[in-house]
Parts: sequence; structure tokens; C-alpha cells
Amino acid sequence: MKPSLSRIRLVFRSTTVRLSALYILLFALCAAFLVVYVTAMSERLLAQQVREALIQETSDFLRAYERGGITVLLRIMERRARQPGANLYVIASSSGEMLAGNVASVEPGVLDNEGWTRFPFHYEPFTETGPPRPHVATANVFFLDNGLRVMIGRDLGEPGRFRGIVRRALMVALAIMGLGALVIWFGIGRNALKRIDRMSAASTKIIAGDLSQRLPVGVSGDEFDRLSESLNAMLERIEKLNEGLRQVSDNIAHDLKTPLTRLRNKAADALAQDREESRRMALEGIIAESDQLIRTFNALLMISRVEAGSIAAEMTSVDLSAISADSAELYEPVAEEAGLALTTDIEPGLAVHGNRELIGQAIFNLLDNAIKYACEADGAEPIRVILRRQADGLHLSVADSGPGIPADKRKEVTKRFVRLDESRSKPGTGLGLSLVEAVMELHGGRLELSATHGDEAVQPGLTVTMVFPLQKL
Repeated sequence: MKPSLSRIRLVFRSTTVRLSALYILLFALCAAFLVVYVTAMSERLLAQQVREALIQETSDFLRAYERGGITVLLRIMERRARQPGANLYVIASSSGEMLAGNVASVEPGVLDNEGWTRFPFHYEPFTETGPPRPHVATANVFFLDNGLRVMIGRDLGEPGRFRGIVRRALMVALAIMGLGALVIWFGIGRNALKRIDRMSAASTKIIAGDLSQRLPVGVSGDEFDRLSESLNAMLERIEKLNEGLRQVSDNIAHDLKTPLTRLRNKAADALAQDREESRRMALEGIIAESDQLIRTFNALLMISRVEAGSIAAEMTSVDLSAISADSAELYEPVAEEAGLALTTDIEPGLAVHGNRELIGQAIFNLLDNAIKYACEADGAEPIRVILRRQADGLHLSVADSGPGIPADKRKEVTKRFVRLDESRSKPGTGLGLSLVEAVMELHGGRLELSATHGDEAVQPGLTVTMVFPLQKL
């Protein structure tokens, strides 16, 4: 019993149920007002029609009296009184005594004044079938020049019956509407509570540490589904950041242990050296190792800032064509020194909404990687920088003819500190592509890695493409 009461309380605390109750109440008030208004207007219309009919009949009777006197008036009144749904007719003396008519009696005082009766009055018919009921009418009384008084009236039972029918219809309609509203009310509330319970269950698992859980999303696309989709996107982002943090922690312990150990050994060697020249060389090696560590931590800090979105406020419209050309021009002497050619194929006038420094740093990283790995290939082809507008965005590619990256490793190399050179024989931190991918996510784009000459070639090479979204006009 208690769980049922608790669930009912939860239903009534639900915003959906409260809004439903408010709408039901508002609809009921509007329906009641509409029915009352329609009833009043219908009664007024009926009363106006009755009044106009009595005025017309009064005019007919007066013309008949003028044309043939009381005899013609009585003959017309008698003929009309026998018709179905006839009006009420009375001829009385100057003292108010009823002389003729189709009613047995009328309320005292009705025939005393000429004109319309101020209020509905009671009367008794000659014959009545069924249980007795009150008879109410309205009438027009006019006096003849011979002193006789004529009353032409109309029974008001028809408007009363119409009013009763409308009231009963209103009560039945409100009862059906209330019952249906209660069923829908509890149905909506129960469904909303079930969905909230599922969301709470998933949230409990997430709080317990299982960030792979996601809030349920239905097919209706309502506000609950939109909220779940937004929260799921947030959870996916949090999970990715936590995974990145875990990888950074693991990789820092692995990748920075070796240079720190070398720093210590070189410092110990410097202390052990007696000659000034040997000590100076040892200190230069320590400085070089320190610079490499500083670059590593700067790269980590830059990636963290980009992933946190703290640089998003510094984004403006920048000329991507100019940035690409300037970067290629800056690295052209470096490529020549390594025995490589650097060519460009850049479509002019292409702009994106972004951060110039971050985009430039990303291009530098790609060019640095391309030069470093293309040197290993015999008869290497030129490194190419290509910028083209395509249907899905602006494609900025850096292509080389080096050893390339196997297809199953291309997602791994964008993670922090991941290097295919497990022996660490080449200089680098394993953070270059991680920074590029973070920059592309900040700009709403994506990073694509593919083989320059096909996966089956001896030297497939690597083409890294940054796909920027088209700038909205």
C-alpha cells in the first residue's frame, strides 16, 4: 500500500502531470464559458424570435379587427388556436374577466396593463397530459376600442427545455472529459516516471565510476530524448578526457622516465669530469634534454587548453590559404636541408572561423613529421601541401612518400605519447598528431589519415588531411 501511495505522490510532483492538470483546468473553464455563452445567446435568440412572432400576430389581429370587428377576430383566433404549437390567446372584458381563449386561467394582474408583460407569468391550460408541471409564458396585451382586452402569449417551456438539454450535455461532456483527462494524466505521469527511473539507474552507474554508461534515448524525440542526447554527448566528452588523462599519466611515467634518467646521469658525469671541455659538453647535453622536456610539457599544456576550449573565445575569421602558404614557405629551407622538395597546390581565398596560431602550429607539426619520415625513403617524392574546397568542407592535406602508417594503427597514433618507433630512436614526443586532432575538434572539423600511394605499395606514404567546416556566410 505504501509503495503505491509513494508512487502517486511522485506522479503529482511530476512537472508533466502538473502541466497536464493546468491544461485540463484551463480547457474545462474555456469549455464551460463557451457552453454558457452559447446557451445564453441561444436563449436570447429564441426570446427575440418569440417577441417578433407575437408582434407580427398582434398586427394581424388588429387588422382583422379593423376589417371585420370582433367576429372576424374571434374566427381567426379560434382557427389559430387549433393549430399544433399554437400561441396563447385570451379575450377578456374590461374588468379582466376571461371571455374566450385557449387557456383556463392566467396569473392575476396580467391583463390589467397594456403592452408586454414585465416578467414571465404562470397560467393553466385546459387539458394537460402527464404529471402536472408549472407553465410559464410571456405575452403582449392590447386593448380594443370597445373595452375588450386581448392577450397573445407564448409558452416559455421550449427555451427552458433547451436550457436543460444544454446543461445535461455540458455535465456529460465534462464528466467524460474529466475521466479521459485522469486516464491520460496518470498514463503520462507513469511513463515519465519510468523514463526518469531509467535515467536515474544509468546515472547511478555513472556516479559509481562506469563512464561507459549512457542515458536511454527513445524514438519520440521529445524533451527527455533531447536532454538525454545532450547529457550523453557530455558524458562521451568526459569519458574521452578521463581516458586521455589516464593515458597521459601512464605515458608520462613511461616516456619521461628515460629523459629524466639521462639528465641525472649526465649531471653525475659532469660532476665527475675534471676537464672543463668535457664538463661543458655534459652541461650542453643536460640543457638539450631539458629543452626537450620543456617542449613536451608545453605541448601537453597546449593540448589541455585546446581540449578544454579555453582558446575558443580567440577564434576569428582567418585566411586558411595564406596560413598554408606561409607555413610551407617557412619549412621549405628545412626540407631542402633534408634533401627533399616541398611543393604546394593551394586554392586562394579560402577562409575558416578559427585560431590562426593553433592552425599554424598544427600545420607545422604535420610538415615536421612529413620531413622527418620522408627522409627514410630512397628517392622520396616531394612533400605536397594541398588545399582544396570540397562539398563537405575545406581539405588541407600534407602528403609524403615515407613508410606510412598501417591502417590498423592510424587511430592509435593520434593518442598522446603513442609512437610507432617503440625504440624511441627518432626525436619526438608522440604529441604532434594529438595536438592536431585537438585543434580540429576545437574547430568543429576532423582529422583523416590515409596512404598516399595505396596500402599495398612498397612505400605507401602518409597523407594527413585536416577537414575544416565551410564558413557560414
